[in-house]
Amino acid sequence: MAISQSMQKQGKALADAQNQLTHLSNGIFKTELPTFRTQIKSLGLESLRPKKLEILQINLGYMCNQICAHCHVDAGPDRKEIMTKETMKACLEVIEKSRAHTLDLTGGAPEMNPNFRWFVEEASKAGIKDFIVRSNLTIIMANKTYQDLPEFFKKFNIHIVSSMPHWTRGKTDTQRGDGVFDKSIAALKKLNAVGYGQPDSSLRLDLVYNPSGAFLPGNQKALERDFKQALLTDFSIEFHNLFAITNLPISRFLDYLIASGNYEDYMYNLVEAFNPKAIENVMCTNTISVSWDGYLYDCDFNQMLHLKVASSSNHISHFNLNALQNREIIVSQHCYGCTAGAGSSCQGTLA
Repeated sequence: MAISQSMQKQGKALADAQNQLTHLSNGIFKTELPTFRTQIKSLGLESLRPKKLEILQINLGYMCNQICAHCHVDAGPDRKEIMTKETMKACLEVIEKSRAHTLDLTGGAPEMNPNFRWFVEEASKAGIKDFIVRSNLTIIMANKTYQDLPEFFKKFNIHIVSSMPHWTRGKTDTQRGDGVFDKSIAALKKLNAVGYGQPDSSLRLDLVYNPSGAFLPGNQKALERDFKQALLTDFSIEFHNLFAITNLPISRFLDYLIASGNYEDYMYNLVEAFNPKAIENVMCTNTISVSWDGYLYDCDFNQMLHLKVASSSNHISHFNLNALQNREIIVSQHCYGCTAGAGSSCQGTLA
């Protein structure tokens, strides 16, 4: 069955499940879960509000050369949603005017946007000093179009953050597809060869770990130690940090939870692991997420649930920092994923 047909078939089930997730209806759980908003109020907060804007996280499109089992974007080769050059120009205007110091480029595979390199070059001219590209690694090995990416990344001192489910072939390929592990190892070696990930290098290379099942990630420091030892011993590969990120119950991971009968237990686990200290640094407080079509969201996860910012300034074409700073951040039950245990964000644990 074609990928697009498969996605269409699961579409209604996912939409229904996401509605259950966002609006707790009677009968889903044996014991009704407290809403995330209730948890916020229990901390003496009327709502979650933004701090100083530091990061613009821009999704350049949902097209990807992979189909990962837990991808919250539902990215894949058949996705046609790609940010246009016109929308990129609007983003550049905001970069010049806003006080954000970091540009975080994501996808899909952001490198597959035909204007990816142009955008990085123009953003550099606009004053961005801290670039993050969330690369899936295998794109570097896809074809000749992308094989010089390590040199391009180096030229602009781009901070590479890449998903690496495990240091073994079996666990990685199960989550991300057959052959992904070997291609990822080859890509990491190419990045190491130009200076990325070396102990004294300013070329930052960080890896991201997501659990492969319906459980929370283990201790980030312990996981990092194991990853570093295994990748160095087996492949002579070095990297800087490992970020342990909790899988949020949306999109493909939500589909997996429902199909495996783990949805209810997973939600209970998230709620029971709620950590008030993690609330202080959740990424929605210092980040604006921009979708491929220019709409603004509190975070990448809200973007996937189509929960636009609660502001009249909800598109990049009429970006108003003052209005956005006065908004209330939209929260729902999936937010428990960011505050469970040590907390979880695009930069790893929070508390």
